Amino acid sequence: MPQGNSLHLGLNFVDPAQYEGWNGELAACEFDAKDMLALAKRRGFANSQMLLTSAATSAAVIAGITNAAKQLKSGDLFFLTYSGHGGQVPDKNGDEKDNDRMDETWCLFDRQLVDDELYALWSKFKKGVRILVLSDSCHSGTVTRALPPFLSGGPRQRVMPWFPRGKQVYAAHKRAYDGIQASLQGAEKIPVRASVLLVSGCQDNQTSLDGNRNGLFTEKLKKAWNNGKFTGSYRSFRDRIVAQMPGTQTPNYYVVGAKNAAFEAQPPFTI
Repeated sequence: MPQGNSLHLGLNFVDPAQYEGWNGELAACEFDAKDMLALAKRRGFANSQMLLTSAATSAAVIAGITNAAKQLKSGDLFFLTYSGHGGQVPDKNGDEKDNDRMDETWCLFDRQLVDDELYALWSKFKKGVRILVLSDSCHSGTVTRALPPFLSGGPRQRVMPWFPRGKQVYAAHKRAYDGIQASLQGAEKIPVRASVLLVSGCQDNQTSLDGNRNGLFTEKLKKAWNNGKFTGSYRSFRDRIVAQMPGTQTPNYYVVGAKNAAFEAQPPFTI
């Protein structure tokens, strides 16, 4: 029988010592992680882990994903959720071909996790493994596109703006971020034998909104899921979520690695 492992990340703030005085305070990311963990357990994921705020370090997250890659075999499912800020660092290894030449990131507690690192981690999974990633942040963590300007004075947005904060953080830790990319030359060209399905909280030119109890994307995902009454495919699930969202935030659907039509056609969270 297939088995399911899950890892749930929720960061209500980051270490200001590593982000040049910025703590990126949010309200609902830990709630998101707890709700996704509860959903996973109800769906029969026997091995589930949650990392909240200060526990969601780069080392802990990489170890969690790496351990899943070692444990899972063909037919198994890895379910990964992230709620927190998205950011950017300049592309230094030339794997981004768009005009802005920036790598996108997840803002973990101690540093940003670069999308090149995620690609490299996906490549560790065995052929036939299914990977579902839900990212309630400003990007999917797989492809780089221009992030929108930060909008001040409005609802909390899950994005670390490049100007001025992201640029300051990168300048202060340039050696570390450039070193990560130098060690992962051509990361996005590494063959990924697993099937990775990512649904992000918004399109690449939008931001994801935080809330008081859940991020907007997670809130509408839970409503679409309707305590397990939803029975359609992953794409129709994404469409059901989109139907509830404002035009300023449209969840994205993106596939990486080996094509797996049967995986995409399954009801969500099916082990």
